[in-house]
Amino acid sequence: MRKILVTIIIFGLSTINSFTTYTIAQTPVPAIPPIATDVTAEDIVKFIDNLPKDRVSDRPIRSVEVTGDYRVGVYGVFRPKEFPGGSNLHQVNTTEIYYMLSGYATLVTGGSMTEARQENENWVRGTAIENGVSRRVVPGDVIIIPGHTPHWFSELETDLTYLIFRPDPDNRIPLVE
Repeated sequence: MRKILVTIIIFGLSTINSFTTYTIAQTPVPAIPPIATDVTAEDIVKFIDNLPKDRVSDRPIRSVEVTGDYRVGVYGVFRPKEFPGGSNLHQVNTTEIYYMLSGYATLVTGGSMTEARQENENWVRGTAIENGVSRRVVPGDVIIIPGHTPHWFSELETDLTYLIFRPDPDNRIPLVE
């Protein structure tokens, strides 16, 4: 009985300590409450329908500053089957979160880029990826690609449309209303 009581007390103190640490570690409440940003389904459909269809289009629908001193961007992408493109590596801390709207493809992440070349200070392009993780993506899938991770659509079965959510802790992406 004594062992059970001691275990309960230790568990309780650990829980209180964890909760206190969690509460203290929270971001302070902003002086002016933030305002939510809406990106409606209608906005998304209209935006993607108006993207050029003769090339890969990756354009911002909206990007905003959020609590915690960083930015978040919502991007619309149209990727025609005829233009799969090469591999990419973004040398930044911005994570890309893909939400697949339509189409079917094979996405490869990680591994090593082949024929890699530095396009600019933050971007490396290549022809393919070796020894990466390959998965078939379909509408409704979500893929989280951390910054500094090679990624590549190795096969496009159809045209693709998808959203990219980009949390940007370095405030690099421009604000778009």
